[in-house]
Amino acid sequence: MLSLTEENYLKAIYHLSEGGTQPVLTNALAEAMSTKAASATDMIKKLSQKELITYEKYHGVNVTATGKTEALLVIRKHRLWETFLVQTLGFTWDEVHEIAEQLEHIHSQRLIDKLDAFLGYPQVDPHGDPIPDSRGKIKNRSQVPLDQMPVGFKGIITAVKDSDSNLLKYLDKIGARPGVKLQLTDKEAYDQSMEVKINSKTISLSKEVCKNILVNEP
Repeated sequence: MLSLTEENYLKAIYHLSEGGTQPVLTNALAEAMSTKAASATDMIKKLSQKELITYEKYHGVNVTATGKTEALLVIRKHRLWETFLVQTLGFTWDEVHEIAEQLEHIHSQRLIDKLDAFLGYPQVDPHGDPIPDSRGKIKNRSQVPLDQMPVGFKGIITAVKDSDSNLLKYLDKIGARPGVKLQLTDKEAYDQSMEVKINSKTISLSKEVCKNILVNEP
């Protein structure tokens, strides 16, 4: 059984490594965890001893197969709790991330299995992120950031990349949530801002916002 801190580090390495595909440098990990490089190095040693990560000097760390599964099980709990908080307790999608960060460290497998069943075995959380199954397997969908799409693109919002509450409040305000259809009608050459039609309304979105809206790949 991993400690809260070990789970947080393992999850951070998984995310920073883009699902285990890229090595993560110690300084990048320390920055993500808001700590000093020496503290990150100590945790890297602990996780290496448990064979959850690999470490190569000057090349960084990455998750092992076991480490990836453990990270995804923590992510599973996080996303199930976010879904529960929104669907059952009436929280808004911009309120749930920090609460789920605390709840994800509950170790009762029976509780999580019952939570999953209670929710009807959801496939995605309120932000459109896929929920790993009970074995730590995840089904990634083909999706790309809106800012990479050409003018004329028509599709569906599949997820939101950033959990920043201000961004989520803004997207909620304009109706840009997962499952909503949109059309890209124009792109400004000067600053790469975009005109997007959502629910019959044409809205101008900055490049930064468009980078965080994920859409289905045509």
